[in-house]
Amino acid sequence: MSLIADLPTPALAALRISVQARLDAFRAEGLKLDMTRGKPAPDQLDLSNALLALPGNGDYFSAAGEDARNYGNLQGLKEARALFAPILGAPPEDVVVGDNSSLALMHDCIVYALLKGVPGSPRPWSKEASPAFICPAPGYDRHFAILEEFGVRMLPVAMSGHGPDMDAVEALAADPSVKGMWCVPKYSNPTGEIYSPETVARLAAMEAGAPDFRLFWDDAYSVHHLTELRHEVSNILEACERADHKDRTFVFASTSKITLAGAGLAFFASSPANVRWYLACASKRSIGPDKLNQLRHVRFLRDVAGVHRHMDAHRALIAPKFAAVIKALQRHLAGTGAARWTAPEGGYFISVEAAPGTAARVVELAKSAGVALTPAGATWPYGNDPNDSNLRLAPTFPSLAEVRDASEGIALCILLAAIEAQSVQRADSAA
Repeated sequence: MSLIADLPTPALAALRISVQARLDAFRAEGLKLDMTRGKPAPDQLDLSNALLALPGNGDYFSAAGEDARNYGNLQGLKEARALFAPILGAPPEDVVVGDNSSLALMHDCIVYALLKGVPGSPRPWSKEASPAFICPAPGYDRHFAILEEFGVRMLPVAMSGHGPDMDAVEALAADPSVKGMWCVPKYSNPTGEIYSPETVARLAAMEAGAPDFRLFWDDAYSVHHLTELRHEVSNILEACERADHKDRTFVFASTSKITLAGAGLAFFASSPANVRWYLACASKRSIGPDKLNQLRHVRFLRDVAGVHRHMDAHRALIAPKFAAVIKALQRHLAGTGAARWTAPEGGYFISVEAAPGTAARVVELAKSAGVALTPAGATWPYGNDPNDSNLRLAPTFPSLAEVRDASEGIALCILLAAIEAQSVQRADSAA
């Protein structure tokens, strides 16, 4: 197909009629499809059903003899910390195991920092005139929601294909009011990109204006590969130690998309000083986590090799869904100039850059055709995508057949929105 921008006006009008007719036929099928959020599908959750029978035989005791049914051990069972420490890139003694939500740990760390400061803080962050965070965008809407909830200014920076634009990051970090930065270093949400060794090194070594600057390192997709290649990212904790910024990074992760999304484990890893700080703050909130669930996970997954085997089973279920989306986008949009999109090698999303000014229209068209998409702008701070172009597609939860159907409709919506925008641009030019 030719570039939409190069088509003669009569050909553009004919194409608009043709695409509209195809979309009308799709709408007539009366489908109700949801591509809004990156949730595991039921068959993915079924992979972990054996957890529900654990711990079995009345054995509720840890390797150290702790009764996991009782209070205590806020840091988490030693064997649970040891199991996930290699994935987090930290020694077990610098790992904390929480309950099911890493987002809750991130939220709490922001709140604790605002109320009390972090190690190295001259004062609580809330006592600063106007604390700010660097926010790579497109990014994760729930990260942005936490900051917006507490009035922390958000400073968007573009992604480069190898992580955030580091020239922009370093310039912003020099401001003492900038207290931190969100990072999703592997298979970023939603762009799928992987932070390069150079990016990690620069994040660790850069000069920050605030003495208590923190990287909120959300390693949500560390083992969530879509190909046989298991990409690795440089160890940020080790890089910070080498750069003499050993307290710079808070690492977060969870098993939410490894085992049971609502009944997994969350993790916090950092320097010894930061771990002590977190446990001191959290001790006022909880007497201890769900250690029975920690035992379940240790006995179910067993070791890091077991985690990778389990994730290979996930990949077999979801990789065909990602391939179906890419195939539909390629078939309908390649060569049109209507959009460009990622082909991620891991994670949970496909990021589409539609024609500028059309993302909201695509979401509107898709809704009318029975396909629910993430709201336009959601991947930017304050819900404000300056180009109105980014779309986040989440293919994991629907069935493969539903993903195939939805992808056809989405591609037609993107194409029609681009044609409409080009038609309006020409009419405005002619006026």
